[in-house]
Amino acid sequence: MYPYALIDLHCDTLAALTPDTRTLMEALHDPARRGEAAAALAEQIQSTNTLDLPGRHFSLSALPEEVRWCQCCAIFVPDGLTQEEAVAYYDLHQRNFRRQMEALSEKVLPCRTAGDIESAWAMGKTAAILTVENGSALAGRLDRVETLAQDGVRMMTLTWNGENELGSGNVTDHGLSPFGREAVRELERAGIIADISHLNDRGFDGFLSVAQKPFAASHSNARSVCGHRRNLTDGQITEMVRRDCLIGLNYSQDFLRTGDRPAVLDDLWRHVERFLELGAEHCLALGSDADGTDVPPGLDCPEKFAGLYRYFLGRGLSPALAEGILWKNALEFFRKQLI
Repeated sequence: MYPYALIDLHCDTLAALTPDTRTLMEALHDPARRGEAAAALAEQIQSTNTLDLPGRHFSLSALPEEVRWCQCCAIFVPDGLTQEEAVAYYDLHQRNFRRQMEALSEKVLPCRTAGDIESAWAMGKTAAILTVENGSALAGRLDRVETLAQDGVRMMTLTWNGENELGSGNVTDHGLSPFGREAVRELERAGIIADISHLNDRGFDGFLSVAQKPFAASHSNARSVCGHRRNLTDGQITEMVRRDCLIGLNYSQDFLRTGDRPAVLDDLWRHVERFLELGAEHCLALGSDADGTDVPPGLDCPEKFAGLYRYFLGRGLSPALAEGILWKNALEFFRKQLI
C-alpha cells in the first residue's frame, strides 16, 4: 500500500539540462557563437517537457498511480550571471514552466495554495508548485519580489552556493547583506516562503534577526550526522523547530554520509533519527534535490521516493509520523503560509 500522498519540496527537473542544452550552454562562452547559441538554447528549452522525460529522478509519467503527488519545481539560477542575465534566465524558465503546465495539463496542475494542491489531487492530477533556487533572480531589485509572486513563485532560496546581492552561500563566508534583509521582509509581505537551504551559517544568523514568519530549508540534512556545511547544525534545527518551520530531507550522496562510500537508505534514516531527537517530528518533510545531484540507487526514481513510507514503517515509525514526513507536515505548513 502506498500512502495517500507525497510532497517533495525541491527538485531541479524543470531546469535540468539535456545533452543538447549543455552543448548550447558551453557555446555561450564563445563570443562568436553567443547570439546564435542563445537563440537555439531558448528554442530548445521552450520545446522540451523536462518534467516528463524518461530516465530522470522525477518524471510525471513515472509517478505511481496510487500516490497523490505534489512537486515543488525550482527554477535554478546559476551563480555568476550578470543581473540582466539572471533575469533573462529566470524569465525563460518561468515561461517554460507555464508552457509545460499547459502541454501536460492532463497530468499536472500548477498550484499556489494548499487548497489548490488538494483540488489537483481530487482530480487525480499531480500538483506543481513553482519555486526559485537563488535570489539572484531578483537582480538586486525589491520590486522583482512582487513580479515573482505574480508569476506564482511560492518559495525562494536566498542564495545558491556562492554570493549574490542578498548574501552568501555555503562556499563563502559573508553574511546576509542589507539588501538581503530588506528582501526577506519583502518576501514575507508578498507571501513567498524564504528558503535558507544553501545559506551559510553567518547568513542564517542574520536571517534570524529579521525573519518574522516561519521559513523553510527545502533540501537540507543534519550536520551532526554528516558534517557537510550545506547541512543544518543542531542549533539551527532547534531554532527552526521553535519557529514552526519546514525542513526537507535531501537525498544527495554528499549530504547523507561522510567519506567516499556510496550512500544507502540507512544513511537517510540516520538523519531522520537526529531530526526526531531534536523535536522536529512536525517540521520534517522531503526535499529530494531530484535531478540536481547524485542520489543513492535506492532513491533514484519516483517509485522509490514513495517507497520511503514502507521503509519508515519498517524502521519503527508510526503511520502518523511516516505520513507526516511524506506529506502531512508540508501540507499543513503550506496551509498556514501560502495564503
